[in-house]
Amino acid sequence: MNWISEWALPKIKTLFGAPREVPENLWHKCPSCEQMIFHRDLERALHVCPHCGHHMRVGARTRLDYTMDPGWQKIELPKAPADPLRFRDQRRYSDRLKEAQLKAGQEDAVLVAHGAIEGNRAVCAAFDFSFLGGSMSAGVGEALVTAARLAVLQEAPLIVFTASGGARMQEGTISLMQMPRSVIATRMVKEAGLPYIVVMCDPTTGGVTASFAMLGDFHIAEPGALIGFAGARVIEQTVREKLPEGFQRAEYLLAHGILDMVVKRGEMRATLARIISLLRMPEAAAEPAVLGGTIALPAPEAGASAVQ
Repeated sequence: MNWISEWALPKIKTLFGAPREVPENLWHKCPSCEQMIFHRDLERALHVCPHCGHHMRVGARTRLDYTMDPGWQKIELPKAPADPLRFRDQRRYSDRLKEAQLKAGQEDAVLVAHGAIEGNRAVCAAFDFSFLGGSMSAGVGEALVTAARLAVLQEAPLIVFTASGGARMQEGTISLMQMPRSVIATRMVKEAGLPYIVVMCDPTTGGVTASFAMLGDFHIAEPGALIGFAGARVIEQTVREKLPEGFQRAEYLLAHGILDMVVKRGEMRATLARIISLLRMPEAAAEPAVLGGTIALPAPEAGASAVQ
């Protein structure tokens, strides 16, 4: 030891003070254009890249904050079997589930809440892709059924934000049975005469696309969202043809009539509020109803000829 380490360094540290800890994740790299974005700028942009407009994935709670008015309330969901098949691969499924719950701060891949969107009452169910890929489980089925029942009880529209890789393999057939179960949930809402709106986020694939995600009264997607059932590589190997540019992306599906609109995240809240207010207008009952692409006209009066 010498005088530098024993005397000089302590004096310098005292003079300049203790080094401050620099928080992590101050900068984020856009996965599309690879530009670095300051975290506060990214939050102000609702996690949309200000350079290229790429819509980054967000959690369920964050999406509800972006969409619903302040004060929305989370719904406690029924408990589902945690590990019905006692599944194990490299790790126990129960351990994977506990880890995902701890990381996401929620019980399963879907968060259900009720509140308002610009003053319009609504029930929302949001998927979180970071929770085991947003995969469908018995818990997800319970969440969708609960959301549908709550929408009917409150006479409010049901809005589902999808972001999923499909069925949860660790639950086998139980996971697959959530497809018809979720379809029944959508029928409950429609039979009550309430709007059912689906917002497809990146990615929406597998059994989610093959069931309730394609049964909405309105199909909306965020720009660039991947939407489909099977992967593009599997489809190419099956049909033995090169797929078109942008296949399975939101803009391609909009151009081919599968989506009703592609809406930027910053405009989503206002768009949903406008759709809800239009569908819930009292005079809407007097307008011709559109069913399956045809206009259902009121029944003709006695003596009048029917319009074919």
